[in-house]
Amino acid sequence: MAGNTDPLSPRAKLAVTAGKAAAAVSRAAGRGSGSVIGGRVALKLDPDLLARLARHLDVILVSATNGKTTTTRLIAEALRASGPVVSNALGANMPAGITSALAGGSDAKYGVIEVDEKYLAGVARDVTPKAIALLNLSRDQLDRAAETRMLAERWREGLADSKALIVANADDPLIVWAASSSANVVWVAAGQEWKDDAWSCPSCGGVMQRPGDDWFCGECGFRRPMPSWALSGDHVLDPHGSAWPIKLQLPGRANKANATTSAAVAAAFGVPPQVALERMFSVQAVAGRYDVVTFMERELRLLLAKNPAGWLETFSLIDPPPTPVIMSVNARGADGTDTSWLWDVDYTRLAGHPLFVIGDRKLDLAVRLEVAGLDFQVCESVDEAVRMAPPGRIEVIANYTAFQDLRRRVGN
Repeated sequence: MAGNTDPLSPRAKLAVTAGKAAAAVSRAAGRGSGSVIGGRVALKLDPDLLARLARHLDVILVSATNGKTTTTRLIAEALRASGPVVSNALGANMPAGITSALAGGSDAKYGVIEVDEKYLAGVARDVTPKAIALLNLSRDQLDRAAETRMLAERWREGLADSKALIVANADDPLIVWAASSSANVVWVAAGQEWKDDAWSCPSCGGVMQRPGDDWFCGECGFRRPMPSWALSGDHVLDPHGSAWPIKLQLPGRANKANATTSAAVAAAFGVPPQVALERMFSVQAVAGRYDVVTFMERELRLLLAKNPAGWLETFSLIDPPPTPVIMSVNARGADGTDTSWLWDVDYTRLAGHPLFVIGDRKLDLAVRLEVAGLDFQVCESVDEAVRMAPPGRIEVIANYTAFQDLRRRVGN
């Protein structure tokens, strides 16, 4: 039911007001959206505020290593066919940012919330979600993130008692292991391009057998479940075998997979696949991702890739050679300070592209490209790289803080 039928206590109202004030001060000082500091202030005043704000909502949580921001946006657009939605659309996905987002949703029916992988179980306890979408798990931020199998185990334990509907990717063994403890799971064949984190069985440690699109453990019998939803080319197959066309403005196979999962989630709340998919077409960009901007009289397409799996997906959607490619890598706190993941990325896929390297860790990336046998040029700034790039639209690929730097510089 839309509208908050459980009025907030005076303490909770004070916490919300103080959080919004702190966020406004942060924005005025030019320090971003203020959602994180606003949430921190609010939770300091009322530690139970997140749970209070979620009480009147049908909450859907979305978690993964890659694709959670985009999938959150697609689900939110689909569910708006059924009622007002509040969402952390800009990706502030830890408890403070989530709290700030929900504080603006007093009249919403649905809360569609992206959650950082490490916080999923805790947030799920607080907000009692109706559904949880689990997309993928792979290596990311090696200096501070748990090993993927440990993270899957943590999810498995944390979700074991959840009454939520789990909408999970049947093609990722780690996701299947995490979701299998739940009583109510809808399996989606969304695919898994990056397989290097899923060659050992999360159940027994045995070697996973992966014939074609199938997978199973020959030692303990853990295997791919039968999906009820599937991505098939440019269509979503629903549980009845009907095929619904996917028409997105977002590029790449990965986003078709995100749309398939989103359609499965929307259907659980009564939104038919056709309606859900038609609404998803309105999404052109997500927090700057996929935006095409004009800078120095050149067209630049901005692409975010934070880890090996993300870079692999990005390589599959860029325009073919001789399209120039600018790559920017930082290693600040939000990125993870360990850049050894660069050696897991198959940069030979960029052969034939004019390559330009920028960012705080441009020399780390340059060494990797040199070993890969690629021609490239190291530049001091995006301005220099754009000046040196041959004609045509430029693909710009960057990890998290490098992406934010680029958006500020090119005016997006």
